[in-house]
Amino acid sequence: MSWTLAGQVRDSSVPGLLLRAVPGVITIISVVVAARGKDEQRLPFWAVVVLGVIVVVSNVSLFGLKYGEPPGPAGYGMLVFTAAGCLLWYALPASAMIVIPYWASRGAVRYFRPGRLEWAVVAVSIVGVSVPLYITTRSAPGAFGAAFGLVALTLAAVNRRSREQQLEELEVSLARKQAAIEEHGRAAALAERARIARDMHDVLAHSLAGLSLSLQGARLMLVRDGASPEAIEQVTRAQGLAAEGLTEARRAVAALREDAVPDVRALGDLVTAYRLESGAEASFEVEGAERELPAEVMSTLYRTVQEALVNTRKHAPRAPVQVRLSYGDPIRLVVDDTQDKRPERAAPGGYGLLGMRERADLVGGSLEAGPTSTGWRVELKVPA
Repeated sequence: MSWTLAGQVRDSSVPGLLLRAVPGVITIISVVVAARGKDEQRLPFWAVVVLGVIVVVSNVSLFGLKYGEPPGPAGYGMLVFTAAGCLLWYALPASAMIVIPYWASRGAVRYFRPGRLEWAVVAVSIVGVSVPLYITTRSAPGAFGAAFGLVALTLAAVNRRSREQQLEELEVSLARKQAAIEEHGRAAALAERARIARDMHDVLAHSLAGLSLSLQGARLMLVRDGASPEAIEQVTRAQGLAAEGLTEARRAVAALREDAVPDVRALGDLVTAYRLESGAEASFEVEGAERELPAEVMSTLYRTVQEALVNTRKHAPRAPVQVRLSYGDPIRLVVDDTQDKRPERAAPGGYGLLGMRERADLVGGSLEAGPTSTGWRVELKVPA
């Protein structure tokens, strides 16, 4: 599993989502404590409440951060979250609001390659953590130390993201290398099967065919010369055994030369390869009781998934993909990609969809492809 997928799984879990809500909880507690009037307040209480509401509401923007994806509107929400949190830390110097700048700065560089907006969040965090601390303590070393700690945390987050990206690239490279090794081994196995098939056909099959013909001639000669029935029966039995051996040899040659037919696992491997190469979410689901399908049907299913994923890589890079295979009547294969918008229809002149439809026609099925409200769908139906 790549770091992108691992991060998404980790942060989409209940503990991960609860962890992102911690700044909002700290803000609520700080405002409630300030309401008692025991701690120092540099701003009027109504201003403290307004800032607290802004921080809690903008805290929701942290839930929109995803690994490897630009923040979009969540980036502006994070900037508001940071500025309001730093002001609240200035207003309540005795509270735990000092964690907000650290939290925001780490989040700005942790999930994706930061741009101008994200670096603006880091800059606001540095100012927001050092200036209020200096005003409170009048200690320049203390304020500098807080700013230095925030910078160190930010650089550590950048380094971790870079290391995970390198691990992802290494995993993809290893997966490709493994696929190349497996393909080389498969090609070598097919070459060896072809060699054995040639040897069996050229030596064993020809020898058995010659033996069968010789025994047939011997039987006819024995009948002509009036040999004993026992001798004729033995030669006839030998001729039958030679004929059966020839049939089995030809059957073995045909089996050795037969191309391997993809199975359901091969469809899942295609989806896994797409996930590793693109870094996007991809899933493969099988509905209904699995059963053996004709070779031509499995080949059509395989080629349809393969071509659909190629089109997704080309027209909607990094789009999440869901592949579903339903064992019903008819067999139904659906490939959905999610682009968060309705795409334009396919440009004329492409041969990918035409090839998929031709394959579907050859097995008596039908194929439909077109845009949906959120992306593109390819649906193949094949008689059971």
